[in-house]
Amino acid sequence: MSYRLKAAIAAAFALSASAAVTAADMSSASEAAPSAHMLPAISELNAAPSTATKPDVIFAAPREVAQPLAPLSDSADIQADNLAALVSAHGDAETLDGDMKCLAGAVYFESKGESLEGQLAVARVVINRAKSGRFASSLCGVVYQPGQFSFVRGRGMPAIPTASQSWRRAVAIAQIAMKDAWDSQAEGALFFHARRVSPGWGKAKLAAIDNHIFYR
Repeated sequence: MSYRLKAAIAAAFALSASAAVTAADMSSASEAAPSAHMLPAISELNAAPSTATKPDVIFAAPREVAQPLAPLSDSADIQADNLAALVSAHGDAETLDGDMKCLAGAVYFESKGESLEGQLAVARVVINRAKSGRFASSLCGVVYQPGQFSFVRGRGMPAIPTASQSWRRAVAIAQIAMKDAWDSQAEGALFFHARRVSPGWGKAKLAAIDNHIFYR
């Protein structure tokens, strides 16, 4: 074998060995470093978490809790065995105005010295008149109608001692009568007069209570 042929063969073997080493280094590098497609993109890092991801803490949505209102007190619902107990259950007199003050005033001035039954009958007369169509349609209109009640002075009534027990009872009786919470012995009465007088009205007599006689 000539010298040139030997040199060519040796050079070929050297090139082959060098190529093998280079290939082995590249293979090792590709295994050690992750490829570009394995790394998450910047847009993926900045994106919001997936909706499928379950949060660590779940907060319940706020709710409106409806609470039943406390029932309103109504004197018509007061249970009593007699009229006196019903009056006592009303407690202190309330501040009244308008028609209720006119009604309580009529009870006070016309019958504060009478029994509770007599006071209730007077209250019923005022209410019955307002409903009858034969008199004024309001309680104050009935009370202040000229010539009907002797305590009326013009379009007013005398001062009332509102701290007195008599006024407290008159207010309670007026409220009981307005709510029809107790039956009167003179239901349907439209007129009354004191026993000491005898007007000769010729009307149907309904009841005589204390010092008053009641008529339809």
